[in-house]
Formats: sequence, structure tokens, C-alpha cells
Amino acid sequence: FYPSPFEKAAILTLDGVGEWATASICIGEGKDIKILKELRFPHSLGLLYSAFTYYLGFRVNSGEYKLMGLAPYGIPGSEEVARFVDTIKKELVDIKPDGSIWLNQDYFNYATGLRMVKDAAWEKLFGFPKRSPDERLEQHHCNLALAIQEVTEEVVMLMAAEAKRLTGLDNLCMAGGVALNCVANGKLLRSGLFKEIFIQPAAG
Repeated sequence: FYPSPFEKAAILTLDGVGEWATASICIGEGKDIKILKELRFPHSLGLLYSAFTYYLGFRVNSGEYKLMGLAPYGIPGSEEVARFVDTIKKELVDIKPDGSIWLNQDYFNYATGLRMVKDAAWEKLFGFPKRSPDERLEQHHCNLALAIQEVTEEVVMLMAAEAKRLTGLDNLCMAGGVALNCVANGKLLRSGLFKEIFIQPAAG
């Protein structure tokens, strides 16, 4: 257990799924937590990121850091990355102004099947098949990784802004698998939205 250094703070949890909640905004004070907003399964930023982890040939629930590490090899501002981002937002995820999301279950299989996504539907969307773990990494794989990283960062920033709006607090605690995306966290830290940020390193 890693206690927060703050007596009072906004709390933002971002995960695949807990019981039903996949993200939440709370206020923590002393030992008490008050839940202000929750996002519920099957709509989940963590599961969206894990779906791309799967499609790009990495192991779900352990290979997400590889997806984050692959993203910098994408070409920022390129036509392909922009097209991938546009496709993700138009077909896979509806992003609301408060950072809540709605995932189009026509393209996902994690809620009812044994795989993360419907492979054939994704191949039609992005123009290449699911990568096998031993397959060579090509530029389009890197560009897709960058596209989902950019979308993830956008959602994290919107959720953090909503946490700030709801709580008015200067301190933020983050927990959950998506909260370990250090690239998104770095962007949030540099934004100055919160004065202090604490990342819970071993949420369970």
C-alpha cells in the first residue's frame, strides 16, 4: 500500500475494468473517498488501449508499455497517423467533453467473446491485418500506436480537466493501469492543471 502524500486531493482512476467501474473521479480526504462520477463497463479507456495492444501483436495486460514505447516511432503529423486518429474517433470511440467515452461494440469482442477485437472488422478499418507477435514491425504499426497514444492522451487530459472542474483542488492522485501511462502523465504534469500529482504505483 502506497499512501498519498496529500491530506485532500482529487482522485482519477483509469483502468481496464474493476468490478463495473472503468474510470472514476473522486475526492479523497484523510481516509475517506467520495465518488463524484463513474464510467462503467464495457466503455473503458483501458480496454480500448488494450485492444490496440492486442491488434499490434503484444500481450494484453502486460504489453501495454510496449505499445506506449512503440508510439514514438510513429511519424507525428503524418497523413497516416491523422487518418488513423480520425478512424478511431469516428468508428471506435465517441469522446465526450468531460472525457467520458462510448465504445462501439460492433468492433470489440471482449464483452462476449474470447478476443479483444473483431479482427476482420479492424483489418477493414485500418488496412492491415492483426500483427502476430513474431512479425516484423512496420511503419504502419508504429503509426497506429502513435494514433491510439494521442487519443489516449486527449481523453486523460479531458478527464483530468473534469476532475479539476468538479473538485477545484490543486492536488491529484491517479491510480489504475492507464494511470501508469507515463507519457500521458507527463503531458498532464506539464499542463499545470494541477500543482501536484501523485501516481499510485501498484494499484490492485
